[in-house]
Amino acid sequence: MYTTTNEEGILNNYATEPKLYYAEYPSPEQQSRYLFQGAVAALFVTFTLLIALGVS
Repeated sequence: MYTTTNEEGILNNYATEPKLYYAEYPSPEQQSRYLFQGAVAALFVTFTLLIALGVS
C-alpha cells in the first residue's frame, strides 16, 4: 500500500494496482463448452418459467 502525507499531516492511502494483462480469445474447446453451458442455462430458465406458470 502506498501512503502519502500532506502538509496538514493527513494520510492518504493508495491501493497497489494489479498487473494488467490482455484476455485471450477462447479456444474452440472453450467455445463449445460455452455453447453447451448456454444451452443448459436456457433450458433451466425455460423449465423454471414453465413450472412457475404451471403452479400459478
